[in-house]
Amino acid sequence: MSLITPDFGLLFWMTLIFGIVFFVLAKFGFPMITGSVVKRSERINESIAKAKEAEEKLASLAEEQEQMIQQARLEQTRILQEASRTRDQMVAQAKEQAAQEAAKMIEHAKVEIAAERESAIRDIRAQVAAISVEVAEKLVKKDLSDAGEQLSLIDRMVEEVSQSRIN
Repeated sequence: MSLITPDFGLLFWMTLIFGIVFFVLAKFGFPMITGSVVKRSERINESIAKAKEAEEKLASLAEEQEQMIQQARLEQTRILQEASRTRDQMVAQAKEQAAQEAAKMIEHAKVEIAAERESAIRDIRAQVAAISVEVAEKLVKKDLSDAGEQLSLIDRMVEEVSQSRIN
């Protein structure tokens, strides 16, 4: 029965040992445990603060990224509009140049045609003059007393000239 009802000496020694252990723990153990709990609590709070800071940075980076994307889209639109305007200007200039070249070529062709026509007219006049001289020469050489002889001579001359021009 001594286990169920301890005597007074046992209780005294157990209380004394408990007090010494409690004093040693209070002096050395509890401050270390409390310090490590405080350190861990500080690390957790610090980690939470860093996580919040990182989250804010990510949010600001996402916002900056969205702004950069928006600026890039605006820049792309501006560049495309500028390229379109430049293309339209180049097409207009090319059309204008082509029209100027065509006008120059037409003018040049008109000048050449006029020169060729003048040259042809001069040649025809020279040929008519030569034929007239030949006809007059042959008429003068031959005695033309009869009107019938005159007409037959003229017909013969025209045929000769026509045949000589064909050959």
